[in-house]
Amino acid sequence: MKSARARRPSRALDPDAVHLGLDLGTQSARAVAVDGTGRTVGAASRPLSSRREGVRHEQDPGQWWTALADACREALAGVAPGRVRGLAVDATSGTILLADGRGTPLTPGLMYDDGRAHAYAERVNTTGAGVWEVSGYRSMQPSWALPKLLWLLDQGPLPSGARLLHQADLITWRLTGRQVAADAGHALKTGYDLVEERWPEAELSALGVPDRLLPEVVRPGTVLGTVCADAARATGIPVGTPVVAGTTDGCAARIGAGALAPGAWNSALGTTLVLKGVSPRLVRDPAGIVYCHRGPGGTWLPGGASSSGAGVIARYFPGADLDALTRRAAASGSTAVAYPLTGAGGERFPFRAPGASLFVLGEPTGDAERFHACLLGVACVERLCFDCLVRLGAPVGGPVTFTGGGARNAYWSQLRADVLGRTVRLPERSGSATGMAVLAATASGTTLEDAAAAMVRVRAELRPDPARTARLLPRYLDFVDELTRRGWLEPAVAAHARRKARQ
Repeated sequence: MKSARARRPSRALDPDAVHLGLDLGTQSARAVAVDGTGRTVGAASRPLSSRREGVRHEQDPGQWWTALADACREALAGVAPGRVRGLAVDATSGTILLADGRGTPLTPGLMYDDGRAHAYAERVNTTGAGVWEVSGYRSMQPSWALPKLLWLLDQGPLPSGARLLHQADLITWRLTGRQVAADAGHALKTGYDLVEERWPEAELSALGVPDRLLPEVVRPGTVLGTVCADAARATGIPVGTPVVAGTTDGCAARIGAGALAPGAWNSALGTTLVLKGVSPRLVRDPAGIVYCHRGPGGTWLPGGASSSGAGVIARYFPGADLDALTRRAAASGSTAVAYPLTGAGGERFPFRAPGASLFVLGEPTGDAERFHACLLGVACVERLCFDCLVRLGAPVGGPVTFTGGGARNAYWSQLRADVLGRTVRLPERSGSATGMAVLAATASGTTLEDAAAAMVRVRAELRPDPARTARLLPRYLDFVDELTRRGWLEPAVAAHARRKARQ
């Protein structure tokens, strides 16, 4: 096995070549075309709709394909076909469906936070305890893919040739015209053993998962195949374009931010808040909340996805002029803080609490102060995530980048930097789709590190205001105390957060 320092020979990127990144988020499907210098030459998105009812969260898998195909055609409208050299796809982590042998969906897509498999999690964790512990997360959460797969299997008999597909697998099947391997990033929550790099056959068999149901798995960055004629007609992507195995949206955002060195972290603020970093070793979490993906060069990618995030804004301030609301919130001076949950599934990270729900500390008056309370609440959750990671021994001393739609709000980004008390970077172009464009560039023979060096640029650095950090830290500790009082946050984690705040 190569050492972590070993690198294969790398070709320089052709500055005129175009690499395509495809991203399936919660609310939209995005396509971005990026050249070898990091310049975006085309981009488009299409909305996605969800069905939510209690802990149920589904999407129509057919919509994923039509939305991405439309976005691709628009993004590539002005790009000469000969310039397109590769593509990669990311999607939400833990989203699955069942399909027949031709790739036609048999079920809706069970989304990353669908909570209907709660009753199956204990059996999954008892049967696979040894594998999950070695993999560093000890136990699976009910919203992970494997418990949801067991729930699906109990809904009725499967037709002959049925397949489990992760969200991205459906797209790569449509792109290549055949079933190709899943990437290890998406397979993690289905029980794939990242240490041994195989499906744990004995444990899955004991859970009643047929071996024929599961896809082959490869590492992200592996070339899976090429775009077929039918897909080319639907998407505008040239026939024969290499399709590169992608990864989850959180890992993709990390690549798009250029956070590739050990100790570097990316915080992607979209509908939910997703943190992903780089470690030279597997980070183990006895509570099973933080989990690791495999990274390039022998590295590991610890992190987690919160149920809180910018989704609280869309939920409680629909149709609002957010720029005007931000200006009023910034001028309010309010220190009320909201725990920014919107769904019924509770919290997943930085702690696990199925019964968690929104609360507000303080008495905000008017929309501007309530809006500010949500902004501050997300910043407090983010700091608590980092405090938890430090407690587990994850390296966090490298650069921190902010990406996602929430990072476009300049005031919010500065507020988050102030609560963290550390300098953060804002990439010139960021997001999961951009990360997939960078990964797609490796199909041309360059390393991921060299592709990122050529294609990722930092547009700004935000330095924390020490006086504001000092004023906000007591509110953060009030937030931590309330989480502890409600029984959601372990007292030992709260004590660690208080020690860090005093340092």
